This record gives sequence, structure tokens and C-alpha cells, in this order.
Amino acid sequence: MSVFFSIVVPVYNRPDEIKELLQSLTNQTYKDFEVLIVEDGSSLKCDAICDEFKEKLDIKYFFKPNSGRSETRNYGLERANGEFFVIFDSDVILPPHYFETVKKNIEKDAIECYGGPDSADDSFNAVQKAINYSMTSIFTTGGIRGGTKKVDKFSPRSFNMGFSKEVFKTVGGYKNIIGEDIDLSIRIKNAGFKIKLIRDAYVFHKRRVSFKKFFKQVYTFGKARVLLSKMHPKSLKIVHLFPACFVLGTFLLLILAIIFNSFYFVLPLLLFVLVVFVESLIKNKNFKVAGLSILASFYQLFGYGLGFLDEMFTGSASKKTQENLYK
Repeated sequence: MSVFFSIVVPVYNRPDEIKELLQSLTNQTYKDFEVLIVEDGSSLKCDAICDEFKEKLDIKYFFKPNSGRSETRNYGLERANGEFFVIFDSDVILPPHYFETVKKNIEKDAIECYGGPDSADDSFNAVQKAINYSMTSIFTTGGIRGGTKKVDKFSPRSFNMGFSKEVFKTVGGYKNIIGEDIDLSIRIKNAGFKIKLIRDAYVFHKRRVSFKKFFKQVYTFGKARVLLSKMHPKSLKIVHLFPACFVLGTFLLLILAIIFNSFYFVLPLLLFVLVVFVESLIKNKNFKVAGLSILASFYQLFGYGLGFLDEMFTGSASKKTQENLYK
């Protein structure tokens, strides 16, 4: 039976998250879709949870040996029956209007690829809301994660991304590299397909539940940006250099403050802390979240910046990618 949307979700040891995502899918106002859950060799399987939703959703469960998220997504895409493929991370929750909104935009603008922003649901804990702030604020990411409608500055990300069957046939799927979703977005754009940011097609993104995991994630993002700049030289923007400059600038200011025994060198950092606190307080209306947003912002900038600098000087991820692509 044909459907319009095929939803592909890779899963690795996250059965509880899948239950929340599937529950949000049952509440959609537009229901012409199938769901493909692809388990990537998990030890904590979610097959029993998927079975709970078989009466409510057109759901298909697959289990495969562990090979990473790129090959897992491609596995699902190759088995999809819809006209439009949608990729989600397992840690997102959808608002009820999501697919109705996307369908209207596809019909209105004849788009062939889209992406949507992420947000924090009221039910998220303080750490999750703080991390969401740091990943979406103009003072930390430059607002490039769904913060602009300009196509040349917008790359759909695989936590909330869709493209037509024709795009998949023409461009192919995800490569086995870090930054695989941005690489795919660039290849789609270079192939001449129409890409759009659909602001109202947002998802509630739970992200990492600890600062340690968050740091590891953004460190990888930093390394990926250097790798992508080698594969797609025009993709590197000035805003991508900001975290690395922030790291180097912070160390320089602290060294100068010690050498000259002057508090004034620390003032730029204190100003940054104040700006982050105030903006987060306005957005979240919570003093605890605002305070944690300061910590999350430093984790985000230092993690990304150090990863960027590491890859720029060592090229470790780039070397591994060459091995993966050409072995």
C-alpha cells in the first residue's frame, strides 16, 4: 500500500525515547505515513514497544547488526514505500500539526527537500532546556540551526529532515562520515533541488541528558565542520570559526589577567555570561535554566571549538573518512 510519507528512525539502545516519539505520531492530524524503525544492533531492543503501536500506526520494525547511523538510515530509506522520506532522531517528539504543516508546504511551494527547527518542550528538565538554549542561541551558534530562511545558510539536519524519493534516487543516501547530514544537504543543493526551511515544522528535541554527553557530541560537530570544509570548500562560513576563536580568546584573556594581575581582562567573559543569562531568562522564564544555560554555552563553545582545532591540526577524522570512503 502506497503512502505519502515514509518516516525513518535509526535507534540504538533508546527504547524509552522511541515510545515517546511513536506516541506523538499517533496524535498527528495528517496520518498518511508509514514508520520504519531500524534498530542498529541494540542490546536494549525496542521491538516490544513497536508492537504496542501496531494497531495505531503503519509501523515496520527492522533489526540489523551495528554499523552506525548513516548505514542504518540508508537501510530504512532503501525499504521505504512513500513519495517523501522523513528522517528523525529517536530523541524527538512531534507537535500534532507537524505532517499537516509539511504536506501543505510541499504542495504550495513544490519543495523537494526541507528541514525544520528544534525546540524544548515544557516537560523537558532544566539541563535539557539549557542545552537547547545553547544550541539555538545567536550568541553560541550564530543562529545557523534553523535561524535563517536563506537557503545558502541553511542545511537541513537529520534530527528533522525530509526529501523526495526522486532526491534519494538522484543524490543517494548518507555517507559513513561525521557530519553526514550536512554533507547530504550540500549534495542535494548542488544537484539543483529546491530546499526550504519550514519554521512551523519544528520538533521537541530532547538532546543529551548530561553535560558530559553533550560535550562529546559538540566536540564531534567541531571535527565534522573541518572535515566538511575539505569535502565541500565553499561550505565553511565565518560563523563556524567563532567557537574556536572563543576558546583561544578565553585562554588569552585569562593569561593576560594573570600576567598583568588585572580584572579588566576578564570583563568580556563576564559580559558574555550576563548576556547569556539574560537572554535565556527571557526565553525560558526560569532562573535555574538561565544559570545552567551559562554552563551549557561554555560546554557547547569549548566542545565545538576544541574539536575544530583538534581536527584542523591533526586531521584524524579526515584520515578515517578517506579510509571509509575508499576501502
